[in-house]
Order: sequence, then C-alpha cells, then structure tokens
Amino acid sequence: MILAKKQKNIFTLVSIAVFAGIIFIANNSLGSYTLRILNLSAIYIILALSLNLVNGFTGLFSLGHAGFMAVGAYTSALLTMSPTLKETTFFLQPIAPFLANVQLPFPVALLCAGLMAAFVGFLVGWPVLRLRDDYLAIATLGFSEIIRVVLTNLQPITNGAQGLRGLPRYSTTYVVWFFAFAAIVFMVALINSAFGRSCRAIRDNEIAAQAMGINVARVKITSFVISCFMAGVGGALLGHMQTAIDPMFFRFVLTYHVLLIVVLGGTGSITGSVIGALLVIVSMEWLRFLDGPLNLIFIQTRGAPGLRMVVFSLLLLTCVIFRQQGLMGNKEFSWDAVAGGCRKIKQAAFFIGRKIKRTGNKEAA
Repeated sequence: MILAKKQKNIFTLVSIAVFAGIIFIANNSLGSYTLRILNLSAIYIILALSLNLVNGFTGLFSLGHAGFMAVGAYTSALLTMSPTLKETTFFLQPIAPFLANVQLPFPVALLCAGLMAAFVGFLVGWPVLRLRDDYLAIATLGFSEIIRVVLTNLQPITNGAQGLRGLPRYSTTYVVWFFAFAAIVFMVALINSAFGRSCRAIRDNEIAAQAMGINVARVKITSFVISCFMAGVGGALLGHMQTAIDPMFFRFVLTYHVLLIVVLGGTGSITGSVIGALLVIVSMEWLRFLDGPLNLIFIQTRGAPGLRMVVFSLLLLTCVIFRQQGLMGNKEFSWDAVAGGCRKIKQAAFFIGRKIKRTGNKEAA
C-alpha cells in the first residue's frame, strides 16, 4: 500500500511530536540510573550510524573507531574545562601553555571535537584505505591503539594515564537525543544522495563502480572522514555524560560494542542501527541481575560476575546464526510498509471473523 506524500509528512510530524513528548516525560519522571541508560542509547545510536556508514554502506571493514572517539572526547574536554580546573587536574606536570587559559562554549567545542577527529581520520585514512578486507581492519585497529598510546604519553596535553576528571556535564537528555535525531536525519539525507549511491555502488562492486566513473578513492576517504567526524562528536558527548575520561576507556572493546550494534541491527540499515543500539544497551543493563546471587528454585548461585555477558553473547550468537543479515538486514522503516502491514492485519482479522461467524451459524443450525 502506497501512501501519499502529504500523508507521510503528517505521520512523520506526529511521530516527531510524540517522540519529543516521550523524551520530555522520561526526563522529568525517570530515575537517574534509568535516564542514564536512555541517554547512553542515544550516544550509541550516533556511534553505530558512524560505523555503519563505513562498514555497512561503503563496504570498508574498519575497527578503529575507539581511537577517533578518544580524539573527540579529549578535544571537547580540554576546550570546555575552566583554567582553574585544568590547573588542579594537571598536578603531575603543568598543562601546555597554549591550552591553559582556553575555554570555549560547548557547541563550539563539540564542533572542534568532530573536526579534529575528522582531521586525524583523514591522516589515517589516506594511506590505510588503499588496503582491503582484513588488512584494512588490522591497520585501523593498529592506528586506534597508537592513538590511545599517544594520549597516554602526552602528559602536558592529556594528563597521561590519570585522564581528565570533573568535566562539565553538558550531555543532558535533550542534548544527546537532539544530536541522535540530527545524526539520523543527516544519514538519511546522505545515503539517499548521489554520494550515498556511490558508496553503495563501491560496496557492491568496486570495479564496476570505478568503470561507471565513480572516483573510488575520493568517495572512500570522504566516507571515512565523515564517519570519524560523527565518532568524534559521539565520543565528546560520552565524555561529557561521564564527566571523566582516560585512555584505558577507549580500548578495542568500545569499538567491539559499536560493531556489535551494527551487526545485530543490520549492516547497511539506518533503522537497524537505531534498533540495535536500543536493544544492546538496554538488554546489557537488564541482564545485570545475572551477575548477582540467583535463586532459580533448582539452581542457586552466590553470584557470578560476568555471567550476563555470557548470556548476552549466547543470545547474540543465536541471532547471528538464525538471522545472519541482522534484524533489519538492509531494509529501512517506511510508512508504506507500516500501512501495508496494517492492511494485512486488517484483512487477516476480517477473514478470521468471517470464519468464526460461519462456524457459529453452522453450530446454530
């Protein structure tokens, strides 16, 4: 069933209004812990979309997003910290003079975080994107670890292994969900543009895309840089939500979590990244009770830390085995599909009702 464009616009506006209302109610009624999980889901939506742009839509297997998140987080943190806070934080070695008295508004610092991550991504991607498949994954993973080691040893700039504490808590519910919504809108516009079609052409067949006149190298590096920009913004939002960052937080396991969301939701699906982020973040916290003592009538445990990750991994493994393309595959949400589903449900209910009515008439006869 195909809806008119006017109907789709009305449904979209109503959905946005309903979603804004839900966020408003959640911000004013949920507890701090539940609200933190909700906000963390929004940040991981941004990170999943950034990785999906490279891995899902362009067909490049990158594993270095944790490093670009770290660049964004440290850039925003250093630009928003007050001079007094910097002086007390850098007690082992004074901060570099060019950063000591710098303090910028959060929106400007967030933009600088994305641009710095994009710049580092360009420096990394220019030589690395010549590689393919597993070689590209290993190279980007190596650069991510190099970035983390550099941050650990740049004592006058990053405060080394001690990290940065007491960051302003700018990542409120409205802020993170605004940027998550902006990231979704941006990705939809990007993928439906000529550039997005070029990315998908390279993913499907790089040789054929080049034969059609697509500048493969330029599209790859542009896609990678945009992805790094989004990762830097996501890392900055994550740092300002936690109010503390250190190099050990940005290890490979962080990239693994984002990759997990992309694979579960469906590589090449914006809708899948959104659904995957919500499912993974919420379910990982919901399963936390497995780490404590359990009383299952026949089985009792005193507590097994890490059991929730085992159960979560088994659930994920089951999903991957029976649904290799992810929950959404490469499909996207559309009002036409919703209208078609409602129509099918209505038809099924109509036929079931007729069958029940006929059965009742026969019994009465």
